[in-house]
Amino acid sequence: MSDLTLFDADSSEEPEPSLSLRLEAAAKWEAKLLSEPKNRLALAALSTHASTAILQKPSALLHDTHVFSDQIELEGTPVTNQRSSGRCWLFASTNVFRVPIIKKYKLTALELSQNYLFFWDKLEKANFFLEQIIDTQDADLDGRLIQYLLQSPVGDGGQWDMVVNLVEKYGLVPQAFYPDSFNSKSSSRINWLITAKLREAALTLRSLGASCKSGELGKYKAKVLQEIYGILILSLGVPPKPDDTFTWNFRDKDGKFRSITTTPLEFYKENTGTMGYGAGVIDGVLGGGDRGGVAERFSLVNDPRNEYNRLLTVERLGNVVGGGGVKYVNVSTDVMKSAAIAMIKAQRPVFFGCDVGKFAEGGRGIMDTNLFDYELGYNVTLYMNKAERLRTGESSMTHAMVLSGVNIVDGKPTKWRVENSWGVESGEKGYWLMSDAWFDEYCYQVVTDPAFVSNEVLDVLKQDPISLPIWDPMGSLA
Repeated sequence: MSDLTLFDADSSEEPEPSLSLRLEAAAKWEAKLLSEPKNRLALAALSTHASTAILQKPSALLHDTHVFSDQIELEGTPVTNQRSSGRCWLFASTNVFRVPIIKKYKLTALELSQNYLFFWDKLEKANFFLEQIIDTQDADLDGRLIQYLLQSPVGDGGQWDMVVNLVEKYGLVPQAFYPDSFNSKSSSRINWLITAKLREAALTLRSLGASCKSGELGKYKAKVLQEIYGILILSLGVPPKPDDTFTWNFRDKDGKFRSITTTPLEFYKENTGTMGYGAGVIDGVLGGGDRGGVAERFSLVNDPRNEYNRLLTVERLGNVVGGGGVKYVNVSTDVMKSAAIAMIKAQRPVFFGCDVGKFAEGGRGIMDTNLFDYELGYNVTLYMNKAERLRTGESSMTHAMVLSGVNIVDGKPTKWRVENSWGVESGEKGYWLMSDAWFDEYCYQVVTDPAFVSNEVLDVLKQDPISLPIWDPMGSLA
């Protein structure tokens, strides 16, 4: 065993080996730290104010302005707000889905029901979890796999492929037909209740399996799902069913009255199934037009730990039994940016996933690696690269938003316009700004229409995927 010796690195004295923290060494460090006026000023400022306010660089704030060379003309309105929930992926996806609907019906504003997808996602995740427990009967309860499955069986987060599973099975409805409830806006309590029930059910299912009562597994699972369905009904309200008929009355931007009678599935298929934006051919990519419906879009990711131009998946990650699993085409950031830029130029909003908590300031809505000067304030520097941050758990995909603009100088992007789902009080009336350097370091995913990537990238989808364990950072849910 090697000694961990804590001492003053600038001292000429030979330190005495020690495995424990030596208080006399800490006293020396303190004296040295506070001998410098800058550090005494930092103590006064940083101990009484948020470091993100004290250490902001004025030069970064002046540079990060909301002026972009290329911007989607029709950004969806109103600005949405997920409140105290982890539904960002549902907000980001529905914010993408609504743009062609707004264009088609000449609307001034439209919000799709996130709560509708939220309801069915919770029920589907509960069923998915119970099937995972049945499928892992022989695994050790105290082992890593089962313990990970038990951590968050019905968490609010999700991924693009998971929202595709939902809309393909349940469709979409305007928010007016299933608005947010108290518990969708503040989901922690129902998450706890459903999770507690599912953990209890997991023990019962494993017990039934161990006592060779496999015939009882399906009956017990159905009973548990009925109870969870009741919790969701009472907490979120009675949702429309995929084939229920509803009549949507509205006036378009010219004041013309319109009335449409449809079902959630028909509404989805007729209005977003092809995502028809009417774009033409974009230089350097395949043709535009009406290609690339919701189910055809796929995730480009940047995971520098793994080989580029390889297909990745995450085992046991999903929400709908029998639905599509999570698949990622691992590419360089340049490939992700090229696809995103082409889509923005074609007036298509872009779903993307990132680590929003790093080098970001929520009030102004800025994500910039140059925004804070931690070395000035704390006398430390951070050296890890993107791959090292993934390997050590320092970073992962934590949030989904929408790209709606990019600033290009001399053929290179310098900053990006981002539609968030944290309300109009956050950022520039709900819109954030991301520097291109921040994109490199903390953006992990761009969902692309197949029309905007090369045939080489499309061919990756034909590969047998590399399977990552469910606890891998790329398995995190935005």
